[in-house]
Amino acid sequence: MKNNSENPFEIFRKECENILKEAWNNSKKELFKKNKKSEIKKIFFNLDVPPSLQLGDLSSSLCFKLSKQLKITPNTLAQVIVDNSDLSKASMITKVEVAGGGYINFYVDYEKLSKLAIESALILNSSYGYVKTDIPKKIIVEHTSVNPAGPIHVGTARNSILGDSISRLLRARGHKVNTHFYIDDVGKQIAVLVYGYKMIDQPKPKGKADHWIGLIYAITNSILEIHELKKQLKEVPIEEKNRVQIKLDDWVAAAADLYERDKILFNTIHRAIKKDHSPQDNIAEIMRFYEMEKIETKSLVRRVVEIWLRAYRETYSRVGIHWDSWDWESNLVWNGSVSEIIDKLKTSPYFSSTNETALLKIDEIAEEMNLKTLFNVSKKHEIPPLVLIRSDGTSLYPTRDIAYSLWKLQQADKVINVIGVEQTLIQLQLRVALSLLISSKRVMDMIHYAYELVKVPDYKMSKRRGRYVAFDDIINEAVKRAQQEVNKRSPDLSTELKQRIAEAVGVGAVKYALTEVAPKKQVIFTWEKVLNFEMNSAPFIQYAHARACNILKKAENKQKQPNYALLNENIEKEIVKKIAIFPEIFIDACENLTPYIINEYANDLAAKFNSFYARYPVLKADEDKLKDARLAMVNAVKIVLRNSLKLLGIEALERM
Repeated sequence: MKNNSENPFEIFRKECENILKEAWNNSKKELFKKNKKSEIKKIFFNLDVPPSLQLGDLSSSLCFKLSKQLKITPNTLAQVIVDNSDLSKASMITKVEVAGGGYINFYVDYEKLSKLAIESALILNSSYGYVKTDIPKKIIVEHTSVNPAGPIHVGTARNSILGDSISRLLRARGHKVNTHFYIDDVGKQIAVLVYGYKMIDQPKPKGKADHWIGLIYAITNSILEIHELKKQLKEVPIEEKNRVQIKLDDWVAAAADLYERDKILFNTIHRAIKKDHSPQDNIAEIMRFYEMEKIETKSLVRRVVEIWLRAYRETYSRVGIHWDSWDWESNLVWNGSVSEIIDKLKTSPYFSSTNETALLKIDEIAEEMNLKTLFNVSKKHEIPPLVLIRSDGTSLYPTRDIAYSLWKLQQADKVINVIGVEQTLIQLQLRVALSLLISSKRVMDMIHYAYELVKVPDYKMSKRRGRYVAFDDIINEAVKRAQQEVNKRSPDLSTELKQRIAEAVGVGAVKYALTEVAPKKQVIFTWEKVLNFEMNSAPFIQYAHARACNILKKAENKQKQPNYALLNENIEKEIVKKIAIFPEIFIDACENLTPYIINEYANDLAAKFNSFYARYPVLKADEDKLKDARLAMVNAVKIVLRNSLKLLGIEALERM
């Protein structure tokens, strides 16, 4: 056996699969003769990792599925297969036995697994675990794309951090990945912002630019909403007045909050809007003129968006997130891509237009092209039509997104769009519309990576009302709290080093919190959980890594040839197994786009390592060979924790 492997546990797994298949083939004649069977279809020789070492290192539930067809108990069937198992060809299996009423459990030779897994980690080092794909692809990951009308909030940040971790996983797997940021600079939100910016005579930003821009947008929007609702209150029937009044009261409360945040800015915008007899017409004109690429409007909108972008880049640079391409939505309008799409769709029998709108009959397309089954939609579900053009001739976001999606699919083999779960319907409509233009098989190469929002207890977020938990504030608070913890735990470190550690701990804590649950589950953001140094957090894993570094630093002499047979404590075996299984976890996370299983894995390894550290000496082990073996294991743990954290964009610290 080689002294290293990019996937050590796979060697043991394949041996078990081969033994199981061979044993089944050897058992069939006896079993079929008794049960008058000639063949059984669809046999899956899957093997799972049991929850404890006492139940083996890999386990098969094959017999539970076959027992009904063969009319024999799972336990009896399992015993027949075990009796027909020949371990003479296996190098890593020590025994196979029946357990749990019909499970077949395989046990690994831990001396061999320890040597293979630990030395693989030590030799491959920074590349250990990152098993390369046999079929590398060009992949675009589009994430964080938002309207430039405010700062990054904690919900947007989840999008960014998920997109970044997916990109890191796929790059480590060997794919050519390009990250794209789609700048949504066309539409009403940006027009409202630019209108408000004009109302204050286009000054230089005050404070951090994206926060300042968000305030301008929220103030302008709230004043306009109040103005419109007051008009409605005078015009609606009596039975509708209560509903309108409730909405008006909510907007008045939002405006009062915004007034307290910046009274001068609020009053300036309010006075200017009061003098404007047609604010909505002027906003519509900004939208129309920008799509027409009128020089003055284009210059103004681009100036505002560039101010916002610089502030965004500043924040994301702080947390180590960058993009390969910044794609402007407006360019798709100006270069004719959107018009071309509309012209093509107009020739479709599913296109319909009135004086007010032009739309596409999405449900009819899906039914006639049999797309509901392909896109995993119930046949009973009626998909609403997709509006393509407004009455004033301006395009809508989904229309522009059709053009953008076609462009991305031309650049890459696969496109992954990280977009909130609330956009599921629009993404479905988009895919159906695309199927009119290109093959539905090609459309399947575009994935909607849906994620749920972030909930901050006792706080309701709304960008339109200026209510959000800014990502900058979250990071600043996390670093501040981390600083307090570092001061308490390591008072002797220099001020500069403490600050650097606090920054890495704070940023890492927030990143971990926003990736640790499955994307379609809501994140409940609480500081008690985010900065928990004792369990399930980035600081917990970073601390375990720093502990491993500290042990290795204190080792007086270089490790000799370790005797891995001495690593026979259960916790040592569990750690060895975790080290060996890391490549399989990595492959699973890549193939299923599930970065959260890396969080789970790293947390579990850190917990096992801390448990080992609390119970067994390393530098003061009873004999040198045991010390050498444990030092090699500690080094492998350090490498795997670092490589795991890197996939999440979290720094592995050597001191804390």
